[in-house]
Amino acid sequence: MVAALRILLISVLDLYFYVILAAVIASWLVGFGIINAYNPVARSILRALHALTEPIFAPVRRIIPAIGGLDLSPLIVLLLLQFLRNWLAIGTFF
Repeated sequence: MVAALRILLISVLDLYFYVILAAVIASWLVGFGIINAYNPVARSILRALHALTEPIFAPVRRIIPAIGGLDLSPLIVLLLLQFLRNWLAIGTFF
């Protein structure tokens, strides 16, 4: 039972890793003008990515603000996710 829960948590963390990566790439594409944010399909995808990532990014942004206009919160969150995933994968605490 515990092993199945650990595998499920690792899978969710892996999936969230890719959601964060997609949000970062989408923000770059909007910033460079490749994606038109006024397109209804693109806007709905951007809203979904924002809704999925902003609850995690906001507390990190309060602690570490943007440095020179560069938002480091996705990098910090990705590092924390990898740390948590590796900690779960080792599994010495169960």
